[in-house]
Amino acid sequence: MKLDAQTAGGGRITALDAVTQRLSLPPGDGRTYRLAQLDDYTRLPRKAFRWQAPARLELRARVSAPDLPGTWGFGWWNDPFSAGLGLGGGQRRMPTLPNTAWFFYASPPNHLAFRDDHPADGLLAAVFSAPRALGLMLAAGLPALPLLAWRVTARAMRRTASRFIKEDAVRVDRDVTAWHTYAIDWQPTGVHFSVDGQPCFETPIAPEGPLGLVVWIDNQYAAFPPDGRVRMGALPCATASALELTDLTIESTRSVVK
Repeated sequence: MKLDAQTAGGGRITALDAVTQRLSLPPGDGRTYRLAQLDDYTRLPRKAFRWQAPARLELRARVSAPDLPGTWGFGWWNDPFSAGLGLGGGQRRMPTLPNTAWFFYASPPNHLAFRDDHPADGLLAAVFSAPRALGLMLAAGLPALPLLAWRVTARAMRRTASRFIKEDAVRVDRDVTAWHTYAIDWQPTGVHFSVDGQPCFETPIAPEGPLGLVVWIDNQYAAFPPDGRVRMGALPCATASALELTDLTIESTRSVVK
């Protein structure tokens, strides 16, 4: 499977063999955003993203430490927060509401859940689903985003988002520094997650496609907690960090892609 590479802040992507990739970040302070990412959608408009349910993703992966600062993961999403201007060959895309099915690790102070009863950091098996029509409403409402600077209005906007964006997630307790086989089975009626062939999460919520494949590691944090205090930025890391993956396969109704 041919994937595009995106890097920032000294991030590197190295082929260890014909099927194994190493995504690595150098150590550094919190003033610089660092990223290493593989994806299949950078040059595509959202309507041309490749994947629809039913589809099944499987890969083997490990990371260099259990508590890396920032985020890492793999799965499908619609690149909802992109505000790209088409630079570097990428497509122009406005922000939209999230549709995702992925294994997602987030270190504190990340808080990426709209519902108070869902886990918001750690290694998560997680799904977000929002009607695409509401994404158009978000684009129309962009002038209201400065209201997030006030906690009262931010809390109200978070409550509103929780009513329109369906989400489900569980924390996955695994030694992420060891090799594990992760699988996501995305069906129109729900999503099934497994690790090493053992089910770890099943939800009736399914994202709306089409979605793009993404594998990444970065030092970013974003928090929209119940108190309404919106925060985002980059985190320092005293040592280098890495995500390694191998044996990536996607099965769909059309083909098996490796």
